[in-house]
Amino acid sequence: MKVLPFKIPKPEQDTLIYQEDFETSFYDKLHQHEEIQFSIILEGEGTLIVGDTVNFYSKNDILILDSNMPHVFKSDVKASEHSRMLSLFFTKESFGSDFFDLEELLELQKFFKRSKHGFKVTSHKKVLKKLFLKLEASSKLERFIVLLQLMKIASQANYESLSSFIYDKKYSDNEGKRMRDVLAFTMNQYTTNITLDAVAEVSNMTKNAFCKYFKKRTNKTYFQFLNELRIENSCKLMQTQTDSSISEIAYQSGFNNISNFNRQFKMIKGKSPNNYRKNPNS
Repeated sequence: MKVLPFKIPKPEQDTLIYQEDFETSFYDKLHQHEEIQFSIILEGEGTLIVGDTVNFYSKNDILILDSNMPHVFKSDVKASEHSRMLSLFFTKESFGSDFFDLEELLELQKFFKRSKHGFKVTSHKKVLKKLFLKLEASSKLERFIVLLQLMKIASQANYESLSSFIYDKKYSDNEGKRMRDVLAFTMNQYTTNITLDAVAEVSNMTKNAFCKYFKKRTNKTYFQFLNELRIENSCKLMQTQTDSSISEIAYQSGFNNISNFNRQFKMIKGKSPNNYRKNPNS
């Protein structure tokens, strides 16, 4: 696996790489790799940031991240003692530049189209999990066959995109480190009162330069992103802290004004916090 800027190293000798991550927490720094990542979460939950979008992941989620897509998994170590993920890594050219253009494989083109913004599979999860669990004891040929089966099912299943916007250029070493530092700071401090001065200092840029930099690479302002991170956290707390009031959850998520919390929540989720708590999936 070729090592790109700010990414985790992987072996180079295999065209299809199987990996099991079994740790207290997943690798929680922003990174990218040239391979498509096809994963299932077997244990753990937390925050997944892809492109411009904050997502939450949990047990049995099946996730696909495209080539060179910057992303970060931030495990919630309070919610789960261990984090376990099974993954396959490959590129569209791993098996030959024209392999996926063969007539017999054209139905898999939908998989690559969906993967452009990353996606989470929301149906057929039991059969996909069963296939993933076969990988550890499989030969390399068997893993290749399983990959094609996984791709076919993921191409036909219901799904949700993980991001609405992906910066279309690879991050340079300096850009990758800068964005990684900004996201690490934000994910560690979002429950506190973050100022533009503070985050600009982390990025080692002036305030104006940072605002333009962040907007260009995420298609939204820094504080839009920050509010989305806080709102997504509040949604999780509403489902896990059933005895906490909406006000308590708002303050735990970084809002110091309940009116602003209600306004931001409705803007982002399309419903009030109370209605969300009653019907989170509607």
